[in-house]
Amino acid sequence: MIYFVALLCVAGIAGGQILFKLSAAAWHKSGSLFDPSTLTTLFAAFALYGVTTIAWVWVLQKIDLGKAYPLMALAFVIVPIGSHFIFGEKFQTQYFIGVAMIMGGIVIAMRT
Repeated sequence: MIYFVALLCVAGIAGGQILFKLSAAAWHKSGSLFDPSTLTTLFAAFALYGVTTIAWVWVLQKIDLGKAYPLMALAFVIVPIGSHFIFGEKFQTQYFIGVAMIMGGIVIAMRT
């Protein structure tokens, strides 16, 4: 259960990053930080980060930081995938090499 919540935290952080990007796009489009579309998306990102942070603190009550933190590296995998589908960003070969290295690092870190 703890690792499931930790993975939800990773997904929340990744989702927050995508919401931050959406708020940046809304800000650029409107030209104003105070545009309702910009503020709505920005506050949604803050809210998601806040809930995720509280859940992360709960996770850290249950397991060592050294066991939980390597899972956060999954955000480096999830965010570009989300940006591909939401923003149409393209993958480079280096991305797949980096993902393989991150996944290998997570496996190694979690086994110790």
